[in-house]
Amino acid sequence: MSVFIKQEHTIGGFKDSDSWVILSPIERSIKQKIESIGTSLKYWDIEIYRGILTGYNEAFIISGEQRTKILNNCTSADERKRTEELIRPILRGRDIKRYSYHWANLWLIWIPWHFPLHLDNTIQGASEKAEKEFKKHYTAVYNHLIKFKAQLSARNKAETGIRYEWYALQRWGANYLEDFSKPKILYQELTQGSSFFYDDSCNFLVSNTGYLITGQHLDYLIKLLNSKLIEVVYSKFYATKIGSGIRWLSQNIKQLPLPIYNASYVTKITSATTDEEVEFELYRILHLSEEEIQYFKEA
Repeated sequence: MSVFIKQEHTIGGFKDSDSWVILSPIERSIKQKIESIGTSLKYWDIEIYRGILTGYNEAFIISGEQRTKILNNCTSADERKRTEELIRPILRGRDIKRYSYHWANLWLIWIPWHFPLHLDNTIQGASEKAEKEFKKHYTAVYNHLIKFKAQLSARNKAETGIRYEWYALQRWGANYLEDFSKPKILYQELTQGSSFFYDDSCNFLVSNTGYLITGQHLDYLIKLLNSKLIEVVYSKFYATKIGSGIRWLSQNIKQLPLPIYNASYVTKITSATTDEEVEFELYRILHLSEEEIQYFKEA
């Protein structure tokens, strides 16, 4: 052991409050290169948000069969059209795969806390009036949710003093609701490897076991995030781990330094048709030595 320490030891400054890890010389060299060339994701023109917190999944996340039943119980064609717009497909974290997804035919009854029918609760009787209006416009959905009123009413509302109706989703992320309707990268929090999916169709919502990324150059970013090189770098230097799993927490992934987009990088990475081509470009961009390249191939 003493011989190993003498051969492999290095000097550590520990001059700041950042977390630290014990690295081999080659790992230290790789970390230094990627941090000198890359830019932490927190400085990119992107946003990373947690998925939807309903407050009570049993009421709001429904099967395809339940969705059909609700739609068939609508009282008019207009109500059915409104209701179809209210119920949107949702992915759980575990449904998200690398470059793809496996949808379990689950749907979210999408009623944000500041739903258009929401009224100012400082006005006496406003809550009752809002509920009556909701029932009038969405009778079939109301009849579904009323079965869960006791559980939904028991949810904690002591957040900012702003009340939300019992039939609405938990009050969360009000500042990024519109981002679900944009092109976005979706990923699950706990994985065995990189599992990022680019939803350029703007079709899916994601539950709170997943995250979404919106912003610029997502077609470039997703190839970086799904690469073996970046998976190894994140897992080794930045991730929180649970057993053999990797947690892609937003506060950790924001620290990940990646080669920020420029015309050369974007063109070569986004036009790559195989994983090997992406890895080769990353080796070149990061100026990795043959020994460092071999480290990733054996990881």
